Amino acid sequence: MARHRDYVPHGVIPAALLPFHDDLSIDEASFRSHLRDLAAVEGLSAVTINAHSTEVASCTEDEQRRVMEIAGDEIGATMPIVHGIWADGSLEAAQIARRAQAGGASALLVFPPAPFTLGQTAEMALAHFKVVADASDLPLIIFQYPLATGQGYPPATLMRLCDEVPTIRAIKDWTQIVPQHENHVRMLQSRSRPVNVLSTNSAWLFSSLVLGCNGLLSGSGSVIADFQAQLFRAVQRNDLAEARRLNDRIHPLASVFYSDPFVDMHNRMKEALVLLGRLPRAVVRPPLVKIGESEIGRIRDALIKAGLLDTQGKRKAA
Repeated sequence: MARHRDYVPHGVIPAALLPFHDDLSIDEASFRSHLRDLAAVEGLSAVTINAHSTEVASCTEDEQRRVMEIAGDEIGATMPIVHGIWADGSLEAAQIARRAQAGGASALLVFPPAPFTLGQTAEMALAHFKVVADASDLPLIIFQYPLATGQGYPPATLMRLCDEVPTIRAIKDWTQIVPQHENHVRMLQSRSRPVNVLSTNSAWLFSSLVLGCNGLLSGSGSVIADFQAQLFRAVQRNDLAEARRLNDRIHPLASVFYSDPFVDMHNRMKEALVLLGRLPRAVVRPPLVKIGESEIGRIRDALIKAGLLDTQGKRKAA
C-alpha cells in the first residue's frame, strides 16, 4: 500500500481499538469492521493504530505488524494511518519506524521511552528522536505527557526538538495544566514551520479546542469520532453555541470513559461499542480485566444521555 504522501497531522484523528476473541487472540474480522466504521465518518484526517487504544503494550512485534497490514488493507487507500511507536529503547523505536513506513503508514506517533520516568535531559530526548528520524522520513508526532509523569518534555526541550528534528510536525498534547497547554498552542503553531498541537485532553475537549489546537488525537474517537469531528468544525468556524450543544452530548461519555482508574478508559470504550452493537464482545488483555456490571450500567446511562441509545438501550442515530 502506498502511503499518503505530504500528509501533515492535523484535524480529527481517532485512535482505533483492537478487538480480541475470548482466547485473547486478535479478532481480525471485528477489527476490520471497526476500521470501516471509523473511516466512514465525515471530516477525519487519519486513524491511529498501535497506540494505547490498541493495547500496544500487550501486542507482540508480529501482532503490531499484522495490525498495520489489516489497517492498510481495510482503509489505507482512502485514509492516512498514524502508527504508534511504543518502545523503551531508541534502536527498537527505529526498527518500528522502518517497519511502519514500509507497511504504508503516513505518520508516526512517538511515545516517550519509559526510562524517562527516572529522569531525562534535552540531550536524551534529542538523541531518541534523531534515531527515529534517521530511520524514517515520515512526519513525527511527539506524544507530550504531563510533566509530572517524568515523561513530558519541558518547553525548552520541545523547542529544541522542533528546531533540530525537522520531521516533527505535531504534538499529541496531554498537558493537563491549562496555561501550559495554551502555551504549547501559541509557541508551536506560530513557528515559521508550524508544529500542530493535537489535543488529547478528551475529558475537557471543548475547552482545549477553544484554546486554538489545530486538531485532536483521541481514543474516545473510537466511539464518538462523529461528535468530535462536528465539535472541531464548530470551534473552527467560531460557532460556540453549536460547540456547547455538542459538548453537552459528549460530556456524559467523557465523564465515564475517563473516570478512575484511568487505565480502564479503552476497556470502557470497548463496552460502549458492544452496547452500540458495533463490537461483539469487550475483551481486554491482562493486566487489564473486564469491568463489572455496575460500571457497564453507567456506560449505558451515559450513552442514553448522549442520545446514542434510547431508554430501552436500543441504538439511535447519532
